[in-house]
Amino acid sequence: MQDNQKLINFLNQELSNFAVLYIKLHRYHWFIQGRHFFKLHEVFEELYNEAAEDLDEVAERILAIGGKPLATMHKYIKEATLQEAQADDKENEIIHQLSEDYKTMIKEIKETGVPLADEMNDQPTVDLLNDIHGRFEKHVWMLRAYIAYE
Repeated sequence: MQDNQKLINFLNQELSNFAVLYIKLHRYHWFIQGRHFFKLHEVFEELYNEAAEDLDEVAERILAIGGKPLATMHKYIKEATLQEAQADDKENEIIHQLSEDYKTMIKEIKETGVPLADEMNDQPTVDLLNDIHGRFEKHVWMLRAYIAYE
């Protein structure tokens, strides 16, 4: 077993989360209804494009450190800590769930990913995870602000 196998496993878990998030954001993009349709339809598209870029970055980082990124939906669903969208949620439920998903990934990055990368003295992975963490904190703040007065 490679010295960095725990880190590779963690990155594959987050890769799986990005795959689930990517599909979930498409669902939200397609099915959103109501008075904020135009804005949310646009925001969800921006977020799924970002998730696609993150998916690729994480997979390439796994390869760069000698691992093999997961690459099937079956494995993504098995390894992800995020849940697929289950129902045609209403706007506030969608925003809340999305915020919770980002918070889950922030917690995992902070508590597991960065410490593992630090332990391996893997600064590029630390940098990648910190970038994702920072963007996700901003997303959580913006999503909270969006529903603050509903």
